[in-house]
Amino acid sequence: MVTYRRLDGLSAMPFFPPLVDLYGIVYAEPPYEEGPDEVAGFAAKLPEESARPGFTLVAAEDGSDLIGAAYGWTMPAGVWWSRADADPAPEILAATKLAVMEWIVHPDHRRQGVGAELMRRLLVGRPETWATLASDPRTLARRLYERAGWRKADRSHLPWGPAMDLLVLPLPVR
Repeated sequence: MVTYRRLDGLSAMPFFPPLVDLYGIVYAEPPYEEGPDEVAGFAAKLPEESARPGFTLVAAEDGSDLIGAAYGWTMPAGVWWSRADADPAPEILAATKLAVMEWIVHPDHRRQGVGAELMRRLLVGRPETWATLASDPRTLARRLYERAGWRKADRSHLPWGPAMDLLVLPLPVR
């Protein structure tokens, strides 16, 4: 039976070691093919990300195993992705946004609704007007986002990987 926890800041820290392990499993897959250096980089940035305003982590567990996670933090009004090709539409740029940094599910638990439930729980009750994330256009996940209502707002070119689609999703007004 899958259980979900919604955590913030310091309460999320006990989940970092299994989150790093899960990240390593998910991103070892094609087309990412990340190795120990990338996993170590991910682990190193977690404490800083968890200290950002609005940080929220939703964890999915099967017994004591972390099988999925989604997290993000508040991107302030007037701020957009640092390596974006251009600014998004004015109404997006002017709004606060939930920057979804990771949304991952263990390969053995995909196609069971875990990912959809993680995102639903991450987005519910958020004070931001929009959610945004970066997605590799070569992945199945990119098509899943589009079917879930995310739309392309821009593109970002990273020096260490492929160009990413920057997606947005309007959030319900609270």
